Amino acid sequence: MVRSMDFMPQASFRFYGNLNDFLPVLRRQKVILYPLNGPVAVKHPIEALGVPHTEVEYLLANGISVGFSYLVQPEDQISVYPTFHEIDVDPLYPLRPSLPTPPRFILDNHLGQLATYLRLLGFDAQYHNHYQDEELARLSHKEDRVLLTRDRRLLMRKIIVYGYWLRAKDPRQQLTEILARYELNDHIRPWHRCLRCNGHLRPVPKETILERLEPKTKKYYHEFHMCQVCQQIYWKGSHYEPLRQFIEDVGRGT
Repeated sequence: MVRSMDFMPQASFRFYGNLNDFLPVLRRQKVILYPLNGPVAVKHPIEALGVPHTEVEYLLANGISVGFSYLVQPEDQISVYPTFHEIDVDPLYPLRPSLPTPPRFILDNHLGQLATYLRLLGFDAQYHNHYQDEELARLSHKEDRVLLTRDRRLLMRKIIVYGYWLRAKDPRQQLTEILARYELNDHIRPWHRCLRCNGHLRPVPKETILERLEPKTKKYYHEFHMCQVCQQIYWKGSHYEPLRQFIEDVGRGT
């Protein structure tokens, strides 16, 4: 005989803020009843309802701050919160260690343009278009990197500690989204990373690279930087002014 859902033990879940982006429209901003078939760690029903654990910053069970290992009981009222920037949450139980400031990123293989933008602003953004999901998860965990992706299922891999699901599809809007989410505007340091490989840039004397320069570059430019990893050379050529304006606009949020 099949047991009716109405008589099964249940717990109630309420998701707040942008965590509702992961829920069907009819479930947003509402209490959701979740059937229980024995004790279960709270992380499981959260992800079963569609919200990656990496998006959750704080949990309350019946008004008490708890971690992901909390075992949900019948009649529990679970409140699930995203990151807060404006509210003092020090008394709440942290679900993961604090990130370094600024954080380091790793991006899935659909986000090459976003990786370039982050590097342009001076942020550590690891990216290769051949990374598979397993490798992304492993490197994110091993190197304490925030995994950026539009694949919410990828963020549900247990090994991943830090991750963020990008709401926007346009790379420039994605950049603005990341700057706001991780409060990075005060940490923008352009012209410090290689756009090609993410390595650090260092000044290099012109005379040591003359054989690599085109004739007009030799004649008109005198300040150069070189990537310490891939040896790519950078100078303030015709591309410089549009990039400088882009950085200025992004910093203003325009």
